[in-house]
Amino acid sequence: MTDRTIPSPSRSTTEILPGVETQFYTWNGHRCAYEIHQPDQSDDQTNGQPSSSTPIVTLHPIGVGLCRRFWDRLTADWRDRGYRNPLYHPDLLGNGNSALPCLPYTPQDWASQIGYFIETHTDQPVILLVQGASFPIAIELAKAHPDRIAAIVLSGPPSWGVMTQPANPTQQNLSWTLFFNTLLGDWFYRYARTERFLTSFSIKQLFDSSEAVDREWLSTLRTHSRDMNTRHAVFAFLAGFWRRDYSEDLQHLQPPVFTIFGEQASSISKRGKTDPAAKRMADYLAHIPHAQGQIIPGRNVLPYESTSEFVSVMADFLQHHGLLATRL
Repeated sequence: MTDRTIPSPSRSTTEILPGVETQFYTWNGHRCAYEIHQPDQSDDQTNGQPSSSTPIVTLHPIGVGLCRRFWDRLTADWRDRGYRNPLYHPDLLGNGNSALPCLPYTPQDWASQIGYFIETHTDQPVILLVQGASFPIAIELAKAHPDRIAAIVLSGPPSWGVMTQPANPTQQNLSWTLFFNTLLGDWFYRYARTERFLTSFSIKQLFDSSEAVDREWLSTLRTHSRDMNTRHAVFAFLAGFWRRDYSEDLQHLQPPVFTIFGEQASSISKRGKTDPAAKRMADYLAHIPHAQGQIIPGRNVLPYESTSEFVSVMADFLQHHGLLATRL
């Protein structure tokens, strides 16, 4: 396996983030992209700290134009606070700068990709930082690599009803075959990546405040949905290939789990749609061993819309478990 680097695409957070390169590795014949944000090595030498601390590997959400850029604001805040855990931001296959094959992606597919990445690019257990409905990927990772997952931090995971009530496999396959993987699906994706649709959807489903749906957010989504082949991962998600009953897996999760919900958390799915944040959190804490939770301002994309609050409670959790690395 050989990594090579190319300059990362331009982004509106360039002013607040240090320069970083997009790197690549090969998994199952596919080129997969990632980037690493390491702490300043000069601080390690000055403070006498070991240069290695528990890495954080992120799992971005699946959606039109979403990719590892979702974590830019968190990365900047994390760096500014002096936290020293390195941040590993991979693009899931079918998203961002990774290869974009036409596949009905499942959580197992993405977990296999990220599991390989963890095994080959980190030399110790990692913290998984997971947005929304990418949680099933983390579950599959914890099952396949129990010794490599030190903790799991969840941002706005699906309601308990969504996570424990399976979708109909026949309906999933028909959705993929008859709608998404067709010319009709192509037309729908062209509409879904327009600024009008992205603005409306973000206001109605993702953000607590319409003012938070800013130019940076919309520009990122439009930029990273220009390639029509990004539609395959989105359609696999919409077809529901990630949906099944995870209740048994959740009851056997061994790493510490921290669930962070927005005060105005909501669901697109009818199941759990009206559950308030307190109920969502209570359901998780009642059924997952070693779980803790926190409710903060915001709705469904907390690392982006409530970055400072999110980083603060995440850091407290990691510190409690001896996983937070800071400057002396």
